[in-house]
Amino acid sequence: MAKPVYVIGTFDTKGEELRYAARRVKASGAVAVTVDVSTTPSAAAADVSAEMVAAYHPQGKGAVLGLSDRGSAVAGMAEALTHFMLARKDLGAVLGLGGSGNTAIVTTAMRALPVGLPKIMVSTLASGNVAPFVGASDIMMMPAVADVAGLNDITRVVIGNAAHAAAGMVLHKIPRAKKSKPGIGLTMFGVTTQAISYIRERIDKDNECFVFHATGTGGQCFEKLIDSGFLSAAIDLTTTEVADHLFGGVLACSDDRFGAVIRTRIPYVGSVGAVDMVNFGARQTVPAALAGRNLYIHNAFVTLMRTTPDESAAIGTWIVQRLNQMHGPVRFLLPLGGVSAIDAPGQPFHDPAADAALFEAIKKAWHPAPNHKLVELDAHINDVAFADAVVAAFIEIRT
Repeated sequence: MAKPVYVIGTFDTKGEELRYAARRVKASGAVAVTVDVSTTPSAAAADVSAEMVAAYHPQGKGAVLGLSDRGSAVAGMAEALTHFMLARKDLGAVLGLGGSGNTAIVTTAMRALPVGLPKIMVSTLASGNVAPFVGASDIMMMPAVADVAGLNDITRVVIGNAAHAAAGMVLHKIPRAKKSKPGIGLTMFGVTTQAISYIRERIDKDNECFVFHATGTGGQCFEKLIDSGFLSAAIDLTTTEVADHLFGGVLACSDDRFGAVIRTRIPYVGSVGAVDMVNFGARQTVPAALAGRNLYIHNAFVTLMRTTPDESAAIGTWIVQRLNQMHGPVRFLLPLGGVSAIDAPGQPFHDPAADAALFEAIKKAWHPAPNHKLVELDAHINDVAFADAVVAAFIEIRT
């Protein structure tokens, strides 16, 4: 028996459209469960009422319903729905539809769900920048075309197609492959490609390698798959997103960087790849206050800024504080000869003082533990010797 499609929206204003979506799901042969996330009193009938959802808020339904400020109510309902959805044991798919408020509510909950569980959001905002709604998840954003405000020749087709798609996903679920090889996540940037390529060649025979480009979203996807159980170990060589997070770059991680490893305790091998740089867009996008810094034009769309010794020390401190929270096996390797392709001797970002500040900050705050090792190597991050050490560390923590 296929698990049901949860059809979610604000029944106080979108009841007709949501009930139509549920009918189309049922007509396709799947089961539909309707969920009301209205933040104002609603007499609309749904299988799960807004009061029932709101009760899942950590502070109770009073933190969601009856608030005079709509923004606070929407945020509260988003949090309540997230807790509600995570408590479900019968989720087959999630189908949301509506405007900006409902899009914010439903996609917040969707982002908390595992990768692979079908998620479709029919939204009036789907044709613009959907990154804040999708994040690192596999949410399908479907433009509503016409506003979700009544049924007509356009909305019937758009909503109906979305309902049929959701039903099809639960009725024809893609089975997880019976893996003979464990999944390993690796983080890479252009300036650490050489190292990752060599490491992949060494471990690919016995492992299924998933490489993530460390562009902010790439790191989030890497951690999302760890949280979702797709990856059994991590070779997190490229932690450059931390530099952008701390110093205003465009490829930033969030405060939760390394959080998936902390939560899951999977074996972890890491390093400080490309933390010598903060990423901006085209040269003209670099803030005027930074014009005197050491800037490197990577291409017409990417400009890199070399981190200073003070910034490097701050990056090292931030990283090591997160590493100290890991309770699984950890090996963290410091490439004393340089952390990126353009940080090698003779290259534009070669700065021994900045690198030394980075390494000293990590060593100073490192908390030794029985299965935590900090390894210093007199090698560049792209040297074969460094890659060999990473592979050796990986084999050690997996055995």
